Amino acid sequence: MGIVNIEDDLHDQVRLASKVTCRSINAQAAFWIKIGLLCETNPTLSFNEIVQRELAGAGVSAQGLNTGTGTGSANLNVA
Repeated sequence: MGIVNIEDDLHDQVRLASKVTCRSINAQAAFWIKIGLLCETNPTLSFNEIVQRELAGAGVSAQGLNTGTGTGSANLNVA
């Protein structure tokens, strides 16, 4: 782990984005760095394709999930 110096404007954008994505500032910066690296090393893939590939690689699948509010679904209240 180390310290990375970035411009104040970029730090402000990381801070704002971290609030929306419910990540820490460091986690948001790390996400952007990882996605940027993956985009540079896979220039033919779209952002969505890269995220989908990473989620699949981690074993995450939305297939079979009930997205409605009918029987068998759970409601999550987030404050």
